[in-house]
Amino acid sequence: MALEYLRGYRTYFHIGQNYGISESSAYKAVKWVEDTLVKHPNFALPGHKALMKSDMNS
Repeated sequence: MALEYLRGYRTYFHIGQNYGISESSAYKAVKWVEDTLVKHPNFALPGHKALMKSDMNS
């Protein structure tokens, strides 16, 4: 469900219709997945200084 939202930018209403749930339930599910991924270290982005340093080394 979250990938469907992120990939296609479909509305929560239409995603909810596909899965037989309400629009608010679809939103909560997608929001939970996004928040969980953001907290995981594998998805951490480097800081501004690290990006600037890598640009100077290129």
